[in-house]
Amino acid sequence: MENIKWLFFDLGSTLVDESNCIKWRCETIVENNNINKQVFLDKVIELAKTNSFPVKAAATYYGVELPRWPKELEKLYPNVDKVLEKLAEKYKLGIIANQSAGTQKRIDNWGIGKYFDVVIASTEAGCAKPDIKIFNMALDQAKCEPNEAVMIGDRIDNDISPAKHIGMKTIWVRQGFAQYQSVKNESEQPNYKIDSVSEIINIL
Repeated sequence: MENIKWLFFDLGSTLVDESNCIKWRCETIVENNNINKQVFLDKVIELAKTNSFPVKAAATYYGVELPRWPKELEKLYPNVDKVLEKLAEKYKLGIIANQSAGTQKRIDNWGIGKYFDVVIASTEAGCAKPDIKIFNMALDQAKCEPNEAVMIGDRIDNDISPAKHIGMKTIWVRQGFAQYQSVKNESEQPNYKIDSVSEIINIL
């Protein structure tokens, strides 16, 4: 991890704990459509291995309406603010995330917006991960070469593989649905694997 100047973070299931949102969505689908809860959850877990939006995919599979995303249930993982504060002393920080409009406002409301010099969200960017355009957009805005940057995220398919492809270093945070993914080949192999954002301090 020498010569690293920038750290780019995903948001959902990396810095932001979405578990309550996912639980609410699953429970709402099950209750509204008389689906067996365990059967539905098993389908979600199965889809999470290869799909970035497994609850949405499960709803499509059963042909039922997908409830709204309850943003009010999102929260930061423990110690995220302290970790970012520490990292910001040494590195420039950015966000590359598949998010709806208003990402900057949300991170400001959580008190972490001040740590990020570049915030690239898919809705405003007009492209989404794993499209390498969104990574290059962030690097261009940061005036940073790929080998000077680290991508930190929870998805092998959306975060690790495309970032590696363009020459970034990578840290896989195995939180949320990431625990059901597996590395299939060398192109997906991250530089480091961790189980919480707090562990980043031990690497960087």
